Order: sequence, then structure tokens, then C-alpha cells
Amino acid sequence: MAKLYFRYSAMNAGKSTALIQVGHNYQEHGRAVVLYTAAIDHRFGQGIIASRIGPQREAQTYDEAFDFFGAMSEMRDIACVLIDEAQFLSPAQVRQLHRGAHLLGIPVICYGIRSDFLGEPFPGSAYLLTLADSVEELKNVCACGRKATMNPRFVNGERLFAGAQVAIEGDVEYRPMCARCFYEGKK
Repeated sequence: MAKLYFRYSAMNAGKSTALIQVGHNYQEHGRAVVLYTAAIDHRFGQGIIASRIGPQREAQTYDEAFDFFGAMSEMRDIACVLIDEAQFLSPAQVRQLHRGAHLLGIPVICYGIRSDFLGEPFPGSAYLLTLADSVEELKNVCACGRKATMNPRFVNGERLFAGAQVAIEGDVEYRPMCARCFYEGKK
């Protein structure tokens, strides 16, 4: 039985690396996969899923208007759908993926973060936490050594405490941080 999976973590925990590895494993056994990444995230190029440690793969992109159930309905002999930057999915798209896994029999594995730089949930992640048949946390550590669960935003080394939920352009940096350091406002 196919399922919808959500694998989440704080920034820099290896989500994209894990996705690339899963895709490779399927393809190494002659199984076809379809990879998607958010069109809004073009840090490494449009339609590129890239790990900070080097590996990268080409992927199809999705935006807020993309119909996953419609696309999955047209897929033939696909073993799995892999989605990077899943926090950017809309609630409707999460439901489409859940529906596609269960009605079309195509497993879907989503990778993303749960919350933004202020600790507010991304709508896509909130729906994934609700609808996913399997939820797995990938671990990362804060600079202090505790488990990182937060993603504060920094610009030119200064932490931001206000702004748009999504900022990718320019000198924007996100650092994995534990809740204690996040609330103490540490750098």
C-alpha cells in the first residue's frame, strides 16, 4: 500500500541529500522516480535539488497552481514521487499528494522544514504533519550541542525578528538552532 511520507528537520540536516539518495536507490534497481522542487527556491538553479555537500539532481518544479493529483494521474510505471522543499506546498497540494498515494498507489516522500524563521508553521508542513501516513524527524544539532529544531534567519550576520515568511534572495542565511538558543536570541 502506497503512503504519503513527511521527513522533516531544521535547516542543514541533510534532507536534500537523503532525497537524492532515495532517488538513486530506486533508479539503481531500474525503478522510475519523479522529483519535484519548489519553483520559488532557485538558490542552486531552477529545477535543481542540491545538497550543501555536493550532490545534485534535476527536478520538475511546482508552484502554488500545480496540480499534483492531475500529474500523478498521468504517470505510468512510476515507483515513487519525491518532493524537496515541501514546506512550500499548499494545503490543497498536500491533500492531492495524500489522495494520489492512496487512490493511485504511488508512494510520495516529502522533505522539508516545519517552521519559518520566527517559529511559525508553514501551511504545507502543518498539513503534512496532519495527513502524512508516516512522519520522521531527521536530526541536526545547534552550535551549543542540543538538538536543533528552529531555523532563525540572518542577514549579514545579524538575526532578524521580523519580515516575510519566505526570503531566499541576497545574503540570507538560516542556521539550525535549539529552542533554548532560539528564544535567548543567540547568534
